[in-house]
Amino acid sequence: MSLQAQPAANPWAPRLAALVVGLGVAMLLALFFWGINYRDSVGSVAVATRPAPDFSLTLFGQPGSSSGIWRLADQGGRRPVVVNFWASWCIPCEDEAPLLEAIARRYQARVSFIGVDVLDTDANARGFLDRFRVTYPNGADSSGEVSIAYGMSGVPETYFIGPDGRIARKWAGPLDEARLTSFLEDLLR
Repeated sequence: MSLQAQPAANPWAPRLAALVVGLGVAMLLALFFWGINYRDSVGSVAVATRPAPDFSLTLFGQPGSSSGIWRLADQGGRRPVVVNFWASWCIPCEDEAPLLEAIARRYQARVSFIGVDVLDTDANARGFLDRFRVTYPNGADSSGEVSIAYGMSGVPETYFIGPDGRIARKWAGPLDEARLTSFLEDLLR
C-alpha cells in the first residue's frame, strides 16, 4: 500500500465559487426587478431620427373611407402621418380607439392617420373598427413585415412621421388627448 500525497486544497476555491454564484444571483435579481418596474411602462421612446420605412397596406374599407391600397410613399412631402399599431384583442387599444378617431377627424386636413392591425383575424379587426366607428384608413399587417420594419414591441404603439418622411417620435402604450394633440402640434410646426 502506497501513500500518495494528496494535493493541497485551495482555500480560496469555495470562496471564489460562492462569489461567482452570488454575483450571478444578484444580476438575475436586478434584471427581474428592472423588468417588473418597466413591464407596464408607457411613454415616449427615443428614436433616432431616421426615414420612416415605406410600406403599403390593403385597407379594410370601413364606412367613410375608401378601400384599396394605402402607401406611405403617397403621403410623403405633404403632411405628417400618424401610424398606429393595434389589435382587436388589445384592451388599451379599445380605450384609445375613440380618441384616435376623434383626433383623426379634427386633424384630417393637416395629418394623415393609418391604423395597422397586427396578430388578428380579419373578422375581429373589422368588428373592432365597426364598434368604434373608425373612419381613417386601416389595414392588416398579415405578414408582420410592417411591424418588424418599425421595430414594434407591443400594441398599442404609435409612430409620428414628419412631413419630411422621418420618424419624429414613437409612443408605446395608449395615448391620451393632451399628449396626442401636443405631439401633432409639434409635427405641424
